[in-house]
Amino acid sequence: MAQRLRYYWLLPALALLCLALALYWYAGHQAQPPLTVPPLAASPPPAEATFVGSPACAACHQTAFDHWQASQHARAMAPASPATVLGDFAANPFEYQGITTQFSRSGDDFIVRTDGPDGQLQDYPVQYTFGVDPLQQYLLDLGDGRLQALSVAWDTRPEEQGGQRWFHIYPDEAVTHQHLLHWARPSQNWNFMCADCHVTDYRKGYDPAGNRFQPGWSELGVGCEACHGPGSEHLRWAAGADDLEAYGLTLQLDQRQGLDWYFQLEAVTASPRQPTAEHKEQTLCAQCHSLRSQVSEGFQAGESFFDHYRPELLTDPLYYPDGQQREEVFISASFAQSKMHAAGVTCSDCHDPHSQQLRADGDTLCASCHNADHFDQPSHHFHPTGSSGAQCVNCHMPQTTYMVTDPRRDHQFGIPDPHRSLRLDTPNACVSCHQDQTHAWAAEAVADWYPAGRWQDGHFADVFAAADAGQRHGAMSVQQALGKLLTSEDQPPIIRGSAATRLHPNNQNLDRLRAGLAHHDPLIRQGSLEAFENVTPDQRQSLLPLLTDTERSLRSAAARLLSGSQIPVDYQADFTRALADYEAELALHADRADALNQSALLRLDQGRAGEAESLWGQALQRDPLHTGSRLNLADLLRAQGREAAAQRLLQEGLTLNPEDGLLYYALGLSLVRQQRYDEALAHLQQAYQLRPGDPRMAYVLAVATEPVAPAQALSLLEEAVTQHRHDPDLLWAAASFHDRHGQSAAAKRYLQQLLEHYPEHAAAQRLHQQLND
Repeated sequence: MAQRLRYYWLLPALALLCLALALYWYAGHQAQPPLTVPPLAASPPPAEATFVGSPACAACHQTAFDHWQASQHARAMAPASPATVLGDFAANPFEYQGITTQFSRSGDDFIVRTDGPDGQLQDYPVQYTFGVDPLQQYLLDLGDGRLQALSVAWDTRPEEQGGQRWFHIYPDEAVTHQHLLHWARPSQNWNFMCADCHVTDYRKGYDPAGNRFQPGWSELGVGCEACHGPGSEHLRWAAGADDLEAYGLTLQLDQRQGLDWYFQLEAVTASPRQPTAEHKEQTLCAQCHSLRSQVSEGFQAGESFFDHYRPELLTDPLYYPDGQQREEVFISASFAQSKMHAAGVTCSDCHDPHSQQLRADGDTLCASCHNADHFDQPSHHFHPTGSSGAQCVNCHMPQTTYMVTDPRRDHQFGIPDPHRSLRLDTPNACVSCHQDQTHAWAAEAVADWYPAGRWQDGHFADVFAAADAGQRHGAMSVQQALGKLLTSEDQPPIIRGSAATRLHPNNQNLDRLRAGLAHHDPLIRQGSLEAFENVTPDQRQSLLPLLTDTERSLRSAAARLLSGSQIPVDYQADFTRALADYEAELALHADRADALNQSALLRLDQGRAGEAESLWGQALQRDPLHTGSRLNLADLLRAQGREAAAQRLLQEGLTLNPEDGLLYYALGLSLVRQQRYDEALAHLQQAYQLRPGDPRMAYVLAVATEPVAPAQALSLLEEAVTQHRHDPDLLWAAASFHDRHGQSAAAKRYLQQLLEHYPEHAAAQRLHQQLND
């Protein structure tokens, strides 16, 4: 019966066809051939789109293609040739840190003679150019498919702007062949660090057995299909195929189509007539214009960003507490904080996506949505009309220069707030221009201009800064303030997620974090998940539902955090699948010491210590300067009673990197365990000197110093508590040490601070009772 019912829907259609044939016959038409109805067959599966290259697009999209060809996207990477190399390879040698780098040319080949991985001068042919403006780097081949970005770059700006010269992109560092930032080190490896954003359809092609790469791509540079998806089906649609949806594209970039921005009565800022919650363009642009880690290869237009990438949230040192860019964060997360993003503004409202040029010059662009009669007036910006200070971007998009020559504007579109700078030492546009003035001067001016201004309002920056410093936030605890931010519908998701990652998953916050883990926005889920990073395996049980999250990056992260936990029977199948996602993520980056370190930790969680030790050994072969792998392997050796081997491993690390405070710290603890106290103390003092802002260094040094120099230990603790006013270990050490040395008033003071923030601290409760009995 079920098979017959499938065809009942044909009966009305057949009746209509019969009626149409009868009408034609009565109208005197020639007799029609008998109607035959072919049997129904399953539709063939849609063809998988393939990459065809940007030139295939030019026949129908010539104008867009011409604009793209002149863009930096098209020229992001190219084979080295006289047409693409902009640097002067006949210039004088370049001197840096005692190394002489020479440039030469032989026919169409370009040669760099510089220090290699072993510090010896060698000749390296330039394989590819990398970028065009305001600098161009050059990719050199280290063998086995490894391409490395040379740190001596060519300044492509005009000579009158300081350009047309060779320069080192780390001028303030002493980068030798032993330095983490040396061009031949993993930090400058093109295959991992750069390729995914500089070629189209990149595949790493790493072979872990041979430790070599066979990279592949469909097109050098950022081609049409990097943004529009593989084009073969679109070409088939253009040739007349009528069995395709969305013109054969994997994503229609139609967010701006039909979007009418207009000024409502008496409004000074335009609004969309038909607002949309979609962020197609920004999600697409974020594949490269965001600071993120890659979870899986093969991102194409229309796919989920979070299936392929895990973005960084607003944390130190990447961002200032108020969300302004500090490091090179590639714009997207800054824009996600803005009111423009919330209102539906998208990237191509301001930027032509093909030429990458602004759609209008200067304030004209801003005035397309912001009424110039209101904003472009001295009554708003308090600067002479037409001056630099009157330009919208100079106040609302301050710029930071990266790689010596590359200024990039902050896309948060924030309001300059020197009062916030006074509190938190964040940048503001006022003193960035008026460099001879102070935050206090600027704050006084803003208060005079805007006596009832927004500078008096609360800001998430105060909460983030207090959380990062371990301080209170006004009348409420910082944890209460973070919880309020997490649940605030008025805040953008990226701020709410960034608040969540700072929350402690204790009883007070657990319900809020569980709600965050179930939120529809993946940024809030990600931040809530990250809050469980530094807790015990048992406390991570709240993450179990994320094992079936729709986004691969979240499933993978949940599996990593749950790997050392007891998984309930009902979740074991989900855990196995999510763990496979995490294993695949680690396998993708098996060329990196970071990934091998994480793989080793996973094996250790699974009780496979031998495999973990082998993986840490591989990690240190890949990158001998990888401190995390060295410390974790040393800790494994310690746990196995192999203290001498752990000591040798740490000493070897210090030989390679004598400025690593963490290695001094770990070696000092190893020497303490061996009861070699004088040597241990010397190493712990060195660790503190190299990492004076790390509370662990101060605490351990104070503990080691107190038996031999109590006054010095007390002084050290007092200084450390001043910097870390709510660190429980420092406060307890300060209280107990002062009590032990007869300074009960100071001990009571530190106990009061400790119990105010950690009332459950049992040892502090007992000492407090003793001192007050």
